Amino acid sequence: MWRSERPSPAKTAGFTLLEALAALAIVMIGLAAIGALSNASVRSGVHAERHLAQVSAARTILSELPSRNALPFGRLTGVVDGNTWRVDATAVPTTVSGSAEWTPQGVALLVRSPSGSIIEVDTIRLRRPPKQ
Repeated sequence: MWRSERPSPAKTAGFTLLEALAALAIVMIGLAAIGALSNASVRSGVHAERHLAQVSAARTILSELPSRNALPFGRLTGVVDGNTWRVDATAVPTTVSGSAEWTPQGVALLVRSPSGSIIEVDTIRLRRPPKQ
């Protein structure tokens, strides 16, 4: 009768070099994926921080504009917190005939950050027409 002999446990204990290299490759792939996600997370956080600073500058500029009747038609420019800004105030055409109590004025704010990104806010203010 044939009887197969099993190798002794002492000869089969541990990993082969091929198994160790395969495990190392799997670990390296996992670390590379974690590194890529970490990098993307940091870039996203920096972008969000810059965008928040731009939005904050836009809010500051809009809140410090002259009152509704004192804002002239035309262009205003300036710099706040390193962000350059431009406000264009224009008359908005309406279909209301006769004398209206309020006249709409379009206000377009453009804020450019030091890094070059741009945010634009368009709004309409109501102003009283000049008294005749």
